[in-house]
Amino acid sequence: MEIERDQVCILIPTLNEAPTITELIHAFHSLGYSHIMVMDGNSTDGTRDLARKAGAEVHVQTGKGKGNAIIEAADLIDLPYALMLDGDGTYLPEDAEKMLAPLFKGYVHVIGDRLAYPETGAFTRLNLFGNKVINFFFKIAHGRDYHDILSGYRAFTLSSLREMNLKEAGFEIETEMAVQSVKCDQRVAVIPTRYLPRPGTPTKLNPLQDGFRIVSAIYRLAKVNNPLFYFGLIGIGIATVGGVLALYVLYEWLNGIEHLPLTVLTVLLIVVGFEIFMFGVISDMILSFHREMMREIQRLQPPKKPE
Repeated sequence: MEIERDQVCILIPTLNEAPTITELIHAFHSLGYSHIMVMDGNSTDGTRDLARKAGAEVHVQTGKGKGNAIIEAADLIDLPYALMLDGDGTYLPEDAEKMLAPLFKGYVHVIGDRLAYPETGAFTRLNLFGNKVINFFFKIAHGRDYHDILSGYRAFTLSSLREMNLKEAGFEIETEMAVQSVKCDQRVAVIPTRYLPRPGTPTKLNPLQDGFRIVSAIYRLAKVNNPLFYFGLIGIGIATVGGVLALYVLYEWLNGIEHLPLTVLTVLLIVVGFEIFMFGVISDMILSFHREMMREIQRLQPPKKPE
């Protein structure tokens, strides 16, 4: 099915992207996309004025952070499809067609895989390593391999974007999108895209600080998406501490030294760790039952009539 460009909203979250925003908007216009929405995070370098002059619809977000920009934009978009990308010139408008194509084939969420074809200098060694670690951790925690969960190049149906119930305010938003896609059992396509070195302003992402926040978000969000992983990790950790103490207590007892309080603590740690792990097992069984029920309900619903 041919892409209907008039049904697509190009969503560009910005914060001080004056060096690249005009060229980016003109590139999309030249490709036939007339609906371009810029969600600006209170830029101070004239980004908003440049975007308006280039022909974009500009909104100033009320909250801070990229996450809030996307959350607010979801209520403003009135077209059935959305293509989201950063305004820093690292993503190519020429990849828009292959990003949108899966939406017209039944997929509802498309992720652009930057790690497939990054240009030389697009990633530092630390960033590339961090991305691979984060994606591996996400695969373990949530059971899906999306290749590049931190990609800022994404396409959605409007209904799938609003279904995700996003709450993260900052750079964790892409992680939450991936988690919500798993939770909502969305059909997700991963499309390799080129990724260029940032030609405009310096990156606003702190590799260590934001990387820690992203990993924390992956683990925190697993509580409702993969409770066995979330509670199991806690339980195994506590039980392991108890096991190490048990070895120490046993060694001391064999040498004629008794540690009664430490022995009690050891038993408590092992028991508590086991109980938390079992809580994760039970929660996982309940979640599996819930998902099965939701699939059955969806299967029994009559198909929607085309508008």
